[in-house]
Amino acid sequence: MLEETAREYGRTEPAGEWKLRLFVTNWTPRCVVAYRNLKKICQEHIEGKCEIEVVDLLENPDVARKEQIVAVPTLLKMTPKPQRVLVGDFSKTEQVLKGLDVERWVRG
Repeated sequence: MLEETAREYGRTEPAGEWKLRLFVTNWTPRCVVAYRNLKKICQEHIEGKCEIEVVDLLENPDVARKEQIVAVPTLLKMTPKPQRVLVGDFSKTEQVLKGLDVERWVRG
């Protein structure tokens, strides 16, 4: 069982499409900046392969509890695996790229 869990945790999948989930609250200025920065990063570095789902936690408070979101804006990288969580306004492109592990997928 432990071996099975370890294999599942370490499994990766092709980076054909990046699915990102951005958690915001009522489009505050910080959330708007985060979205714009994230969109720009996607366009410049993983163009045509990135889907950003935006979840407003004021409209969907149960999601915050389910996903254990304690700060906004928060970004959850759903795919490619492994999942990653980033918090902030995503203004430091290199840190975001490293956090999303983009180099591993883009450059192989």
